[in-house]
Amino acid sequence: MVAGPSAGPRVIDRRIVQLADPEVPESTQPYHAALDLPKADGEKTVARLVKVVERFASRSLAELIDSYRADHHSLSGAGIVVGSEVDPGTIKNDHIRAHAEEGRLFRTVTVDGLRTCGLKPAVTAEKELFAKAFKKLRIPERQLKEKLTALGRELGGPWRAEEKAAALAAWIELA
Repeated sequence: MVAGPSAGPRVIDRRIVQLADPEVPESTQPYHAALDLPKADGEKTVARLVKVVERFASRSLAELIDSYRADHHSLSGAGIVVGSEVDPGTIKNDHIRAHAEEGRLFRTVTVDGLRTCGLKPAVTAEKELFAKAFKKLRIPERQLKEKLTALGRELGGPWRAEEKAAALAAWIELA
């Protein structure tokens, strides 16, 4: 979570939000679970696991947003960074398509869950993130990277690339 003025935001929280149900391990990769099954069985398995993900993600995101609101944070939106927005149906390789389907599923449940909580999510492909940031913030990429690194120093511990990307997406929405 990023707060403050857009000229000098700070990270006030970082955490991993579970979207797949840890009680149902195959929900982490629901489309992979069907790869070696006969088509009808695979479709049933995917449908069941997608419902598990939808329910769990909705509850998990609602709890996150409720906790922020309980701490009196004013939420204005949410930035989501995705690896790709390719239509999985265009991918011929079954295994690669399963990855793409899962990416789309987790993006969709995140967007839907945030909207249900009254937030406007903005989805950005990772490869477009810095261009979008420059357009909105008017800060060159090199300086953005320096500022993102500095934001992480205040948190302690590792400050991974995906956390920097999430912070930048949030910063864009803050602006």
